[in-house]
Amino acid sequence: MKVRVDPEICQGHGVCHMTAPGLFLLRDEDGQAYVEHEDVPPGEEESAQLAADSCPERAITVY
Repeated sequence: MKVRVDPEICQGHGVCHMTAPGLFLLRDEDGQAYVEHEDVPPGEEESAQLAADSCPERAITVY
């Protein structure tokens, strides 16, 4: 499973980081989320999907 954040859509709400802090990081300059590695570690799949479902802007893709 992979996850990515579209920087063109992300508004920096931080819900993904609150939901899955081990997967999503926030940039200091604007608060936008990003992932360091697109590969979701084993056992984090449910958190990745929950973060995507919780994103108000639908900026997260899980595939």
